[in-house]
Amino acid sequence: MEEIEQDVNTKPLTWKQYLVVASLLFGLFFGAGNLIFPIHLGQLSGANWGIATFGFLVTAVLLPLLAVLAISASHAKGVYDIGRPLGNIFALVFMVLIHLTLGPLFATPRTASISFSVGLQPVLPKSAAKPALLIFSAIFFILAFIISYKQSTILTSIGKILNPLFLLLLFSIFLLAAISPMGAAKNQSVTAAYQSAPFFNGFLEGYNTMDALAGLAFGYTIVSAVRQLGKTSAKSNAKVTARAGVIATSAIGIIYIGLIWVGATTLNHFKISAEGGTVFNQIVTYYLGNFGHALLATLVTLTCLTTAVGLIAAFAQDFHRSFNKISYHGWLTIMTLVSFITANFGLDTIIAWSTPMLMFLYPIAMVLIILSISSSLFDRDPIVYFWGIVFTFIPAILDMVASFPAVISQKPWALQLRSIQSRFLPFADIGMDWVIPAVIGLAIGFIIHFYKKAKIN
Repeated sequence: MEEIEQDVNTKPLTWKQYLVVASLLFGLFFGAGNLIFPIHLGQLSGANWGIATFGFLVTAVLLPLLAVLAISASHAKGVYDIGRPLGNIFALVFMVLIHLTLGPLFATPRTASISFSVGLQPVLPKSAAKPALLIFSAIFFILAFIISYKQSTILTSIGKILNPLFLLLLFSIFLLAAISPMGAAKNQSVTAAYQSAPFFNGFLEGYNTMDALAGLAFGYTIVSAVRQLGKTSAKSNAKVTARAGVIATSAIGIIYIGLIWVGATTLNHFKISAEGGTVFNQIVTYYLGNFGHALLATLVTLTCLTTAVGLIAAFAQDFHRSFNKISYHGWLTIMTLVSFITANFGLDTIIAWSTPMLMFLYPIAMVLIILSISSSLFDRDPIVYFWGIVFTFIPAILDMVASFPAVISQKPWALQLRSIQSRFLPFADIGMDWVIPAVIGLAIGFIIHFYKKAKIN
């Protein structure tokens, strides 16, 4: 059994080894959305950036850490195991939806499209944008495929090479912004949404990073990397993963605070952009001119490439375990090709269609993460999972419909659902209408579980 398996390496890991694993986690988590969405949040929240930051950190830092801990605590080997208490069909569907979202439909194509739109598109004529994106995304995904091809090279490639380069580039920007800020963040204007509910809007903005979903998907990759260091028993593997996760997510949280603050200081100079990529380019160009733009292109490409590598590898690993007629390298090839095709639809289209899926998946993922971490309290009883997810599922579906682009959300039937949602579900106007139903469902599940347990005893 895995629980009683002895470690190949019985010695405690050194701080250097912990930092290598943390660096892997950092590189896998921090990518495209992690650059543009915090800056965008800073612009939207203005003087209320501090309160909005707390909300953002819950879903963009704390929740991803809890996702990694859920994998460790439940000894899961992937997304599938997290959903398995609800049955194999649910587990399979949940795994497929998570990986399609993180994979070829949204997150992975976004890594290439953001790299292009922030780094190269501003210096190209509009007529050259589409063919240039085609060439850029082809090169981008070829590199990601090569790095991902041998699973044993992922730790070295990401943790030891790309991350230090990325950190050097990023903190050079922070240093310049601190020495000569563009304005006082506390004096900036605040958009309407962030005047009334800055915390909850920051909370929802954190969905866009997709890191909680990524934490579930990356779990097996991290566990495998720790096993390479000789920590092969379930208990010690989980302990190492948890400690490295705290280091990595703490570093990411510090960077988020810096990015949000920088975004809030820009409002005296730049208009609020549709997404943070545009203003990030404006910030760096403001401080460093043409050299700054080249620096930004390098920065964004490196961070996005590290994320793409992790997403592609995790997708291939989980799908090979569930659909093993196709090899790991076969799934790797499929993932890379489909992501390349989707990336060429453009960044705006990808973001517009990813939001509904996130509004549906995030509440369900949050409930599953909490249940996985606390499963020892209720003996991993499927009845608790069932009632918690059933009550979360309905408002999550309604939030998904309401957040679709107008081609769907403005249909008469969708508007009717929105009216019902607003009338009967508290907090629907801020996208938090799933919370009370989830608590009720979990309470029902716990009551049934402990009633059955007391009856048996």
